[in-house]
Amino acid sequence: MAKKKSDTVTVRQTGSPIRRKPEQRQTLVGLGLNKIGRERQLEDTPAVRGMIAKVSHLIEVVEE
Repeated sequence: MAKKKSDTVTVRQTGSPIRRKPEQRQTLVGLGLNKIGRERQLEDTPAVRGMIAKVSHLIEVVEE
């Protein structure tokens, strides 16, 4: 079965991990982000949504 475009979510890093808890830094790395302005397309799974919620103040979900 082919995946639909809605099965992915695009996130962009908008905040710096400097002076953040190590867990938040590791979450950004887990999402594939490490510099402000970077974007990644990720699978839209509950695990990824949980990671997005954990660092929602450092990233934004890009609507395409």
